[in-house]
Amino acid sequence: MQPVIFGIVLAMYLVALMGNALLVIVALSDSKLQTPMYFLLSQLSFIDIFLTTITVPQMLVHMLSVNRTISFNCCMIQLLFFMAVGSMEGHLLAAMAYDRYVAICDPLRYSAIISRRLCLRITLTSWVVVCLNSLLYSVLVTHLTFCGNQVTHFFCDITPLLKLSCTRPVVNEMLIFTEGVAVVVSPFFFILSSYARIGVAIACMHSIAALHKALSTCSSHILVVLLLYGSVIHMYLRPSSTYDLDQDHQVAIFYTVVTPMLNPLIYSLRNQEVKGALWRLFRKLCISGNFQPSSQANRDWQHIS
Repeated sequence: MQPVIFGIVLAMYLVALMGNALLVIVALSDSKLQTPMYFLLSQLSFIDIFLTTITVPQMLVHMLSVNRTISFNCCMIQLLFFMAVGSMEGHLLAAMAYDRYVAICDPLRYSAIISRRLCLRITLTSWVVVCLNSLLYSVLVTHLTFCGNQVTHFFCDITPLLKLSCTRPVVNEMLIFTEGVAVVVSPFFFILSSYARIGVAIACMHSIAALHKALSTCSSHILVVLLLYGSVIHMYLRPSSTYDLDQDHQVAIFYTVVTPMLNPLIYSLRNQEVKGALWRLFRKLCISGNFQPSSQANRDWQHIS
């Protein structure tokens, strides 16, 4: 089954790369998408590209290789980047939730509160926090004593490395449930509070059109949040004695491959502005390539949009 699994994972990886890269190009190049929300969406797509690239290429190489090894230093570097990028995704989703909260609950002051400069400051601050958090975990892992060198996982993650330790890593586990909760789970509680307030505002709406618009605005973001935090909570926020590495492999595949592949589809299929931007990009490419889509294709696309 190795060649079959290799082909499936490779296909999902390429779809994730192309989908997220396309979203980044559209969000940064289309004049109608130069808003804080789409700036954050482009950053989320960058994160998804990095997240899959950190783990999946090595897994694909190991599938077809006899020598499935990774040096200790490379393992620690992979752990460092994976934890930083994985944590950063939650912070971006929290910023997007705040953007939706202001847009729905205080629309008249949206332009005064939410700006591209504010989003940039939030992004840079979040990067500093998650990088320091990831560095702390990586340094602590390097000081563990390991009873073997066989990592029961397809990449170097904190869970299998703690499982490989000879002694119970009490300090590491305490950090996961204290400092880790503050950095990783606090954005989740911020998202919940933002959507609780949005829910109250939606309940008070007497306009069916406004209600439908608010729900359509938030539905894609809510789905992405559920996909991310469902995997994270299952993977990391439980004692090491309850770890089931075989089950964790499946969740890790979902978290590192499936979710980054689905995110651009979720945001593009349910967003008329993104679909319009994709169509404008397609027409621009057609014009630069000296051919035009037929009028029937134009009508079909507009009907789909």
